[in-house]
Amino acid sequence: MNRGLLLLLLFLFCLGSVVLGLFSGGMPIPFEEVIAALLHPAGEGTTHTLIWDLRLPRIFMAGVVGASLATCGVVFQAILRNPLAEPYTLGVSGGGALGATIAILFGIGGLAMTLICFAGCCLSIGVVLGAAHMKNFTNSMLILSGIIMSFIFSSAVMFVFTVASSREVHASILWLMGSLSAPPDGSTGMLLGIVPVMAGLIFFAKDLNLLSLGDETSYHLGLNAKKAKVLLLLSASLITGVCVALSGVIAFVGLVIPHFTRRLFSADHFFLLPSSMLAGAGFLILSDSLSQILIRPMELPVGVITGMVGGIFFVLYLIKARPEEVI
Repeated sequence: MNRGLLLLLLFLFCLGSVVLGLFSGGMPIPFEEVIAALLHPAGEGTTHTLIWDLRLPRIFMAGVVGASLATCGVVFQAILRNPLAEPYTLGVSGGGALGATIAILFGIGGLAMTLICFAGCCLSIGVVLGAAHMKNFTNSMLILSGIIMSFIFSSAVMFVFTVASSREVHASILWLMGSLSAPPDGSTGMLLGIVPVMAGLIFFAKDLNLLSLGDETSYHLGLNAKKAKVLLLLSASLITGVCVALSGVIAFVGLVIPHFTRRLFSADHFFLLPSSMLAGAGFLILSDSLSQILIRPMELPVGVITGMVGGIFFVLYLIKARPEEVI
């Protein structure tokens, strides 16, 4: 199928997810009331508040976070040349989880909690890159460093749980499951800040194509693989850190979406990156809508939905993959 047509279909999928998000949610709203609220942005009333102050910001957040995680998944898989790599392979989520649990333990919320969580993500990134630097940024060292940091941060989180009250533990667990229901103060500004960084990764499509061939091949083709790896890893990891700080641990988006789009566009990152942005945004918006309506009036953490999809994907991948692809 023509690549332009495929991109158009992904755009329509993303647009359809936005429409579903507007007309679904924690409580049903008549169709005509939603349309009236959209046509009168300066209006008043309960429906206007639900649409403009709750649903639209939530859809925007889901779209940016989904697009960011999917794009970062593409970058990590190209750099590490590992089909199972995703934004959490480098232990970013572990650092963010530790920062969030500490903030909840001390009753810190809002923007301060986001900054503490983001600091935890940056700490994890710094340790992983520092350890990998000792081994000339080999792929195995990057992956092993990320796994080790994940274990260390997970143990630290368990320690925090043992000294926290049951209320604080419950709040931390809900956040760790991933949620878009209560974005912290300043989240819109932070999301707007990572959009140009995410879009800028498209300009590195050629570098990613070369890196996916291996360090030695990319070097002979004129690319400084070490410098490109550091720059791309920092950019993708910092984007992931912002997403984790704002929405918690939403796993598998960076794993499932790149595989899906790669089957549509092969491994050419000139098409793989924008298609993953569209598919990731639509997927997370759709998952968030489902999380609100499946057990209404209760709400599932969106990470539960993405986790189920990711788990099914893992099973199917392991069944179909060749032995050398699993390593």
